[in-house]
Amino acid sequence: MAPSGASAAARAEQFVWLTARVLEQRRFAFHFLDGSADAVEAALSAYLGDDGGYGHALEPDLRGPVSQPLHTAHALRVLDEIGRCGDRRIERVCRYLTAVSTQDGALPALHPSLRGYPAAPWIPVIDDPPSDLLSTGPVVGLLHRNEVWHAWLFRATDFCWAAVEAITRGARTHPYEVEAAVAFLDGVPDRDRARAAAERLGRTVRERRLAVLEPDRAAEYPLPEGYAPGEHHYPHDFARTPGSVARSWFTDAEMERSLDFLAAAQETDGGWPVNWRAWAPGTALECRPRATIDALLTLRAHGRPV
Repeated sequence: MAPSGASAAARAEQFVWLTARVLEQRRFAFHFLDGSADAVEAALSAYLGDDGGYGHALEPDLRGPVSQPLHTAHALRVLDEIGRCGDRRIERVCRYLTAVSTQDGALPALHPSLRGYPAAPWIPVIDDPPSDLLSTGPVVGLLHRNEVWHAWLFRATDFCWAAVEAITRGARTHPYEVEAAVAFLDGVPDRDRARAAAERLGRTVRERRLAVLEPDRAAEYPLPEGYAPGEHHYPHDFARTPGSVARSWFTDAEMERSLDFLAAAQETDGGWPVNWRAWAPGTALECRPRATIDALLTLRAHGRPV
């Protein structure tokens, strides 16, 4: 174990070596130990399917070997981190996205090919799933930010715009969906429209109290239906970098309190906790190293020493 006076990253490093999958070990090494992008991509390739998508429980709450949109969205995020969102690898991914899209050209949260394999009970497998901003928004935003041009993006972008506008007009939503909307708005090319939509979305977040602005009074904030006790979201969850469109939703004081809360959440073993429901023995163990890397990256992006 790292000494008690060690930095947050040093304590997290011991936790990662002790508990993490190879992919998270190599991601940690890339971000904090001058590790190579090639090593990260080699670990990620173990999850790549013949269809161009990603599977094999890359997203721990979905088990089994088959490719899924949520797995593939996470794979794209990893490729984006290491600067590998280009050339043929992304062309293959876009072909997969096209193949699994719904009739309106966007992605379902869960493709029915997962039927028969274990999955979190709050993500039901249905035969004709609808399009979902949760899976589509982050993918569309990331591809736009990397200046990827593919026919799949046209209708998927239109879907995301419509879904974001529906939220600001009063449709039911929840924090994870808002985070997906932010990921879309952070990457979409029409920056004026994105900023205007983000301003309306931010008002919705504050009016509906979807972000905990006073961490010491979190119990007073409402939890969306189906969320676990304590599964609150904070300003840093929405604005993971200072350049995010969601940063303007919060005052400097609110953001500082949120980052203080995040920094203090590091546990004695060096890792950060997960606050969503654990439904299988291995899922929380696999999720915590990811949460730990995300916490460190968020703190560092906002100028906190790690």
